[in-house]
Amino acid sequence: MIRILIADDHAIVRTGLRQIFEQVPDFEIVAEAADAHAVMEHVGRDAMDLLLLDLDMPGTTGMDLIQRVKACSPDLPILILSMHIEPGVAMRAIKAGASGYVTKDCDLNILLPAIRAVAAGGTYIAPGMAEKMVFDGGPSAQASGFELLTDREMQVFGLLFNGLGVNDIATQLGISNKTVSTHKVRLMEKLDLSSMADLIRYGEQHQLKA
Repeated sequence: MIRILIADDHAIVRTGLRQIFEQVPDFEIVAEAADAHAVMEHVGRDAMDLLLLDLDMPGTTGMDLIQRVKACSPDLPILILSMHIEPGVAMRAIKAGASGYVTKDCDLNILLPAIRAVAAGGTYIAPGMAEKMVFDGGPSAQASGFELLTDREMQVFGLLFNGLGVNDIATQLGISNKTVSTHKVRLMEKLDLSSMADLIRYGEQHQLKA
């Protein structure tokens, strides 16, 4: 039996995953977490075989959360389930300590084997993502686009793309409005964007999911 902690800030995603996994004989949901604090609470308290983690969790950056989980529970496998399709983001997650990376638009014939492989101590990168990491993840790719952003800037970008305002982002991330505005200015400068319309187009061009 594979005991799974589902960590995603969207209740509808957690509910959907739970309904799917409850139909899989060798899966057991031990808990759900909606923010970084809850993830760390469950990791420190509950027995589990896999953390299925969204990168955009309130309370910290995705890469920082991966590192905190691994510091608390070094042997706990982490599989990232994210909306981000950028190979650079996947590479950063793997370097931070995740054992696998799949995107939220994947089919069950990718997600379920990924869970089994990572829970068993292996690694898994969705085939399409693995190809992008090989062919698009070289030095030239790392010097442009999302690779220029810090983890927090990437998180702010995703929340802006999903329609949140500065005040809402500040509340969700537990930081000040001024800090959010600073991150927004810096990420737009790095990506050479001049307006929110440009930001939305950039996200759509890179196939982010709102």
